[in-house]
Amino acid sequence: MTTTEGIRIAALQFSCSTDSVANLAKAERLSREAAADGAKLICLPELFQTRYFCQTETGDHFALAEPIPGPTTSYFEKLSAELGVSFVLSLFEKRTEGLYHNTAAVIDPEKGYLGKYRKMHIPDDPLFLEKFYFTPGDLGFKVFETSGIKVGVLICWDQWFPEGARMTALKGAQVLVYPTAIGWHPSEKETHGDAQLSAWQTIQRSHAVANGVYVVAVNRTGFEPTNEDEGYPDGIQFWGNSFIAGPDGVPVASAEEKDEGHIMTDFNVKDIADQRHGWPFLRDRRVDAYDGLNKKYLDED
Repeated sequence: MTTTEGIRIAALQFSCSTDSVANLAKAERLSREAAADGAKLICLPELFQTRYFCQTETGDHFALAEPIPGPTTSYFEKLSAELGVSFVLSLFEKRTEGLYHNTAAVIDPEKGYLGKYRKMHIPDDPLFLEKFYFTPGDLGFKVFETSGIKVGVLICWDQWFPEGARMTALKGAQVLVYPTAIGWHPSEKETHGDAQLSAWQTIQRSHAVANGVYVVAVNRTGFEPTNEDEGYPDGIQFWGNSFIAGPDGVPVASAEEKDEGHIMTDFNVKDIADQRHGWPFLRDRRVDAYDGLNKKYLDED
């Protein structure tokens, strides 16, 4: 399919509350604003329907999960058709009792639900206790064609792994979308905050350069306490800073830490061609020499 020029890509950045109905209403309101500004592909933050519940381990949170396709994808199918836009939605997927995934669904205005990607890399860090909740993805790396763009979807922790970006680009992705929920431990922000944010921006910009693709990094914002009911002092200060980088890695749209709303840019397939012609990394890859990438570590023995 020939990709047209000037298709607008938008990322929504916002804070999330404990009220899932309010979060959904905010997502719809901001989606309508982005669509009014001409967006044709709208990307939402990771697990936007709730607070980031992975700060603690409790079986109660499994009640937040839903099947995919399911009620939320149906909701956005109607909105997608009304607005004439595509969506990338990050949801908590229930396959059956005891089997859950961190999953992104792609919605098309004409075809409805196109399919899903299940997060492949699952973190286990202080306040990011995702291994308790999520089974690693089993669908592989995925690309969906919607609104005239070939969209590759990865999720948060996936963004640190160049292999995921490369595999998705090799499947034809022109845009890599990373729904994200990432921030600072407040106690570390003063000493490590700048370096952590810079690393996050740098690794994703490098995926754009190395693969000659657009990258959409869409994060939430706001402080979310570990246990609000107990007045816990700990929590995560989500750092916002959502951005869209062009195929040369240069950010073409960005938000600040506390911004709520949308950022957007115009997609142009010529920018991908120009980047790949000038920096022909795909041409010069030594695929005959990379067998070791399917191993955890290349021990000498």
